[in-house]
Amino acid sequence: MALIAALSFAQAQQQAEEYKPRVGQEGKDVIWVPTRQELVDKMLDLAKVTPNDYVIDLGSGDGRTVITAAKRGARALGIEYNPDMVELSKRNAAKEGVADKARFIQGDIFETDFSEATVLTLFLLPNLNLKLRPKILDMKPGVRVVSNTFDMGDWTPDERGTLPDCSHHCTALFWIVPAKVQGTWKMPNGEIVLQQKFQMLNGSVRIGSTTTPISEGKLTGDLIVFTAGNSRYSGRVNGNSIEGTIKSATGESKWQATRAD
Repeated sequence: MALIAALSFAQAQQQAEEYKPRVGQEGKDVIWVPTRQELVDKMLDLAKVTPNDYVIDLGSGDGRTVITAAKRGARALGIEYNPDMVELSKRNAAKEGVADKARFIQGDIFETDFSEATVLTLFLLPNLNLKLRPKILDMKPGVRVVSNTFDMGDWTPDERGTLPDCSHHCTALFWIVPAKVQGTWKMPNGEIVLQQKFQMLNGSVRIGSTTTPISEGKLTGDLIVFTAGNSRYSGRVNGNSIEGTIKSATGESKWQATRAD
């Protein structure tokens, strides 16, 4: 009986070792198509991944994005629904010598917590990106998000990169999760009213009895910039407060505001 058990274990282990995913195979939400290595590199380049990052790949497939991030020194996690792919990814990470930094778990990307990521990578269809978008926008301001090919609806990418001489799945789309600043902000000498559409801003600045419309407003994570008249405001959002500087023809001054609503 012991011999039979040992042989059965060895056979099961060999079958696991021989598992090879098939391009186009059905998954829970999408079919599996691997991201070409050149685009993996482009995606991680756009996100400027460093050893200080925690990269999470949603739908990690054979693990190549996670493994590449780990080779750059980052901690990385792949969330994959297919348990065979999870085990394959673990073996691939061990072969590449990064099993200590590249971790893989079996799970549903819509049910698994990925809020601790500093970089989030995806290769999902647009409808799945849109389903995930509210959760992504609730992540900490400054989290970098990179998608292979597919967009986030009307959330315009901050940047994109395309591989030359490439016919399909050639583009990396990059976003930075913006702080949430919609509403009225009180200043010692007036107020700022901000209307926000993802990272883009408009609104107005009132100083005393003079109200000036805002232009060229944008958020890059928790960094905010906008122009009001001849003054250029820049600052950092910290929850319910903003502090920064104003540059104008007459010089530079400090400004601060607190959320009023």
